[in-house]
Amino acid sequence: MSHEALIFSLYQTGVIQFGQFQLKSGQTSSLYLNLRKIISYPSLLQNVSAALWDSLQGASFDLICGVPYTALPIATCISLAHDLPMVIRRKEKKEYGTKQMIEGEFKPGQTCLLVEDIITTGSSLMETALELEKVGLRVTDVAALIDREQGGRENLEKKYKVHTVLSLSSLLTTLLHSTFISSSERHLIEQFLGEKAGK
Repeated sequence: MSHEALIFSLYQTGVIQFGQFQLKSGQTSSLYLNLRKIISYPSLLQNVSAALWDSLQGASFDLICGVPYTALPIATCISLAHDLPMVIRRKEKKEYGTKQMIEGEFKPGQTCLLVEDIITTGSSLMETALELEKVGLRVTDVAALIDREQGGRENLEKKYKVHTVLSLSSLLTTLLHSTFISSSERHLIEQFLGEKAGK
């Protein structure tokens, strides 16, 4: 699937939303990317996973881990498609049983690819990488579908090789030149890109 077709699919399934939203980072935005929706569209989930896999040119790893929770189905899809072992980072430590933060079979020294849906500040990826490193896994590469271009990529690149499929600018520019969007959405995109260019 081409990047353009993927963008249109994300728009048509309501992943790309326009309005007034508060982001996890606390910032407000006229654009919200709700990648949680892709679990309801199996073919889109497969296309997103395939696009992420294609972005990993030259990367080498033994395991895969999705940042909880949105990236878990993406990582699972990649795991199944490429027979790649997977581990899961828990959001909170269990107070019973093994009390582990990282679930799955792994050996210290193995390299783990980290997968995320969107990079904003990069903090979620860094938190997950830290938990993986605590149990002896190596993280050298991180992959995300969309880079929001808000400094997260640069933060991550200090330590990891970052692979992304789409930048927010390229996604919005593609939509701007399409016939899918409404006039109010066109106005919001132009405003958003204008503010971005002015920064």
